[in-house]
Amino acid sequence: MGVIFGVNPVIEALKARGRAFAWVGVARERRDLRLQKLIQQCRESGVAVRFLARGELDHISGGGAHQGVVAFTAAKAYSDVEDLLSRKRGAHTLIVVVDGVEDPHNLGAILRTAEAAGADGVIIPERHAVGITGTVTKASAGASEHMPVAKVGNLSRTLEELKQQGLWIVGLDEHGKQLYDDVDYKTDCAICLGAEGHGLRHLVARTCDFLVSIPMLGKVSSLNVSVAAGVVLYEVVRQRRKTL
Repeated sequence: MGVIFGVNPVIEALKARGRAFAWVGVARERRDLRLQKLIQQCRESGVAVRFLARGELDHISGGGAHQGVVAFTAAKAYSDVEDLLSRKRGAHTLIVVVDGVEDPHNLGAILRTAEAAGADGVIIPERHAVGITGTVTKASAGASEHMPVAKVGNLSRTLEELKQQGLWIVGLDEHGKQLYDDVDYKTDCAICLGAEGHGLRHLVARTCDFLVSIPMLGKVSSLNVSVAAGVVLYEVVRQRRKTL
């Protein structure tokens, strides 16, 4: 079993129906309308509700910002890459590839942006990277419950397979010679994001068709990876909307 916490993450998990719920725990002292709606949603879904002391919720969530709500659920099921490709929410495929991000807050923010930008799925490596934890779910505001995520053993090989499926691979790198908005995203593509601190690994960067950068006009050399993801993904959205 896994634990997710926070009002929005639990609500979105109930809506998505992608997990089996054991029970939802809520703080005894909360009596607000938002919590009452959550309790009603649990009852309509046949999920048991337990009223707990805040100290118990603190312990279950590992000190996370639970907002008076925790849930014991089955772990989020990971998808196959083929499932992501078959999903195709728009005219063109959009996959987000996250190369070794270890901060759960960064991964959660990326998942939230990817879902909002209409991405078909997210690919993460099995090793040396954070998976879908309760903290990731909380940081995504529950968006992770609606976004298929695939775990792969060899990211470079997966990118080669995506290329064989007709996707262009665009890697975001602070040393990229091409600006991120000079690429034509009105095609099937995957956006590759590197890890905190060291960016894309060499083999991953070498596999990309394009290496692009975001112009930095201040004194810092790069953006936080989740912020950079938002910049590039919404350039994809902007370009694709112009063709509608």
